[in-house]
Amino acid sequence: MALSREARLVSAITLLVVPTIMYGGWTLLGILTGGTVSPRPDIHLDETQWALWRAGHAHAGVWTILSLLLQIFLDSARLSPPAKWLARICAPLAAVLLAAGFFGVAVSAAFRWLVYLGVLSMLAALLLTALGLIRSLRVEDSA
Repeated sequence: MALSREARLVSAITLLVVPTIMYGGWTLLGILTGGTVSPRPDIHLDETQWALWRAGHAHAGVWTILSLLLQIFLDSARLSPPAKWLARICAPLAAVLLAAGFFGVAVSAAFRWLVYLGVLSMLAALLLTALGLIRSLRVEDSA
């Protein structure tokens, strides 16, 4: 299976973000172990903040993987080029926005809009991709 140039470009950029997710896991491990595993013994979180950091980190990883899968699916989707680009960009952007929202809400509730924006961004990517895949089925059936 060969990926389109667009899928390779967006996937490569998305993969460059993965080290930030890895650093986040390392930081969380350092907080959990009191700094014995990572260089961050100075961070102290209450239970709510700890839960939000875990949620942000977990969603960043899972949604990044989902955004990479969508790049492959979009190559088979029957959508206009602008719609494909919108879905391609919205998926990894959603992972960043949602995680940033969870991390931000751990400090101030004013950051909650990032969570909603991330959810809407992933919803757009998922719906566009699904619609494009369904449309591609109709083309196959009529051929």
